[in-house]
Amino acid sequence: MSVAAPPQLFAFDNSFVREMEGLYVPWQGAVAPAPELLVLNEALAVELGAEVAALRAPEGVAALVGSAPPAGAEPVAMAYSGHQFGSLSPRLGDGRALLLGEVVDAGGRRRDLHLKGSGRTPFARGGDGKAAVGPMLREHLVSEAMHALVIPTTRALAVVATGERVMRETALPGAVLARVASSHLRVGTFQYASLSGDIALLQRLTDYAIARHHPAATDADVPALALFEAVLDAQAKLVAQWMSVAFVHGVMNTDNMTISGETIDYGPCAFMEAFDPAATFSSIDHGGRYAYGMQPALAQWDLARLAESLLPLIADDTESAAALATPILESWWPRYDAAFLARMRAKLGIPVSGDPGDDELDTTLIADLLGLLRADHVDFTSFFRAAASTLRGDDRTTDARGLFLNLAAWDAWLARWRERLGDAADDPATPSTMDTINPVYIPRNHAVEDALTAATVGDLAPYHRLLSAVTRPFEARAGFEDLAAPGPDGDVYVTYCGT
Repeated sequence: MSVAAPPQLFAFDNSFVREMEGLYVPWQGAVAPAPELLVLNEALAVELGAEVAALRAPEGVAALVGSAPPAGAEPVAMAYSGHQFGSLSPRLGDGRALLLGEVVDAGGRRRDLHLKGSGRTPFARGGDGKAAVGPMLREHLVSEAMHALVIPTTRALAVVATGERVMRETALPGAVLARVASSHLRVGTFQYASLSGDIALLQRLTDYAIARHHPAATDADVPALALFEAVLDAQAKLVAQWMSVAFVHGVMNTDNMTISGETIDYGPCAFMEAFDPAATFSSIDHGGRYAYGMQPALAQWDLARLAESLLPLIADDTESAAALATPILESWWPRYDAAFLARMRAKLGIPVSGDPGDDELDTTLIADLLGLLRADHVDFTSFFRAAASTLRGDDRTTDARGLFLNLAAWDAWLARWRERLGDAADDPATPSTMDTINPVYIPRNHAVEDALTAATVGDLAPYHRLLSAVTRPFEARAGFEDLAAPGPDGDVYVTYCGT
């Protein structure tokens, strides 16, 4: 009996498998007993050159769940190390994930197609290799919300239920996430290559990362050093974007920092509501290592681990290499501060004058605002939409003053802000532009949990409603008012990584 050929769903061109032997293990996903497509990102599928109908067909669903790789796929479990909460794990890797391959999309971009929850691999470290419906839908929802907020991120192509139960605190319905990224190269990938002691492997990885993500580094005097600087700059901009929308990643281990500068791995993540630099939501972050206000410093810490990994390629001896890398590492704070200032100026409609003296003035103005938000437990997201209403002179029920307890402090800050804006304070274009930057809808924690709870028992309607809101975040819509409001006062929100 002849065996049917696998379907041609994507046009694969798998450079990582061709060029990076030593950093992966060929592997096949577990067979799902009764796969069912829960969510398909049709627009992303079209970007990838796939036919939506083919992905919805049984063969397409089997490919997206990992049961039957499509034609051209070369599934591998990727190898990497990682500092997890500050402790080094030399051999992490894709314990429950597979890189199916790379697709050159309709825009000519090379993009990884990667599965999460597709079963145990040689890197599983005792885990079951599976994932549950709730955490996979969370990653789908939050990553698509981040994309809509124009923040670099992995994308979610699909979530497929497996038809089996996975054991966590209770038995939960299993699922696999199919996600898309510029690549899945991480700081931890470089750590793994460096720890292997194979300098040739480290050099191949560096050359590959430069060619794929930061080609300008090719012509630098020291390409590895230029790569480090490019990654640091990309991450400074990324973390500033997180901070400007109150996003808390929750698990900023070195295996969760990409070389491309994309947000990856939405495990115990959440959006902060009442402003608090100490906000943390992860069930396992007992010391607040990855709290909201700690994120810039922890990103620099992770990047120091990248620099350590690259030292053998920067100079012949460690001392000389460190002397070259250290000034770049120390440039983190000026780069991050500049990126954050630019984001916050835009959120507040503050024009950039070009006068260096304004940087200090605006930094102080923003810091004082954040102090007011913290003191009065003001919802971060709601404030900026309300601030635009204040400039427009809208009804007092919608402007920012009603969010504060210390009205005198708010009035004083408002006067300073209006003075800084100058003529822009009375220009209708200022609040209108602010509304194109400041979202109405984010994945509110209570709404996320309500949607995931319903989805776990088979009701996807709340999930799709929330997804509709957060993927059009800047446009206020009738009937979605509840999704724009903060959660109940006093709620303590805890998230779990799902493993």
